[in-house]
Amino acid sequence: MRRSIDVVQIDATDLPDGLEDTTPIMWTVAVSDDYDDETPRVVLTVEPLGANGEGLVAHLAPDNARRLRKALADALREVGEKE
Repeated sequence: MRRSIDVVQIDATDLPDGLEDTTPIMWTVAVSDDYDDETPRVVLTVEPLGANGEGLVAHLAPDNARRLRKALADALREVGEKE
């Protein structure tokens, strides 16, 4: 089983001034249990827009997915945003 959860494209219009030359990217979050141990994992993919298959893929066990979620929540609080 593999199921997509969310896909977001980030281009120059989403970036602060001065970063227009940054490579536009997309990130995808999915869930998958297509592994030999059949353990479900969260799959995070980050790749340049238009360069499918050339990015990085993290296959996160639940503990690491929770750690990433906490890190993102902590970062949002640091910049004054609520979860």
